[in-house]
Amino acid sequence: MWQDFGDYIISEAKGRQMKIAEIAVGKYDKIANRLEKEENITIIKTDIMPKDSTVIMDDITNPNLELYEGTDLIYSIRPPSELQPYIVDLALRIGSQLIIKPLTNEDLNTGKVKMKLKNFGRASFYTLR
Repeated sequence: MWQDFGDYIISEAKGRQMKIAEIAVGKYDKIANRLEKEENITIIKTDIMPKDSTVIMDDITNPNLELYEGTDLIYSIRPPSELQPYIVDLALRIGSQLIIKPLTNEDLNTGKVKMKLKNFGRASFYTLR
């Protein structure tokens, strides 16, 4: 499943330079680490409590907009439902594509914003363009 999730993001960047941000990275950064190996992708990882120096401290409830300037795609893996509206708001404010991969069987908490369920290989997630 994670291979397919990463493949989808890479397919979105095919043939162009992209800045991608993972929000609320936590301790699982295998997707971000895979993406940063792609020559056409610049990746930033953020979390309120960075696990190491590769993760930038940022509070998604009051994000540093300069950090996300020029970001083409934001994704978040299993973000807590209370953070999902803030992630959606950030994507809308900066005009970025958004992917949220919630916990299995978890409902999204995106308010009035409707995201589309996407199945790609064995991965299921929600997108907003």
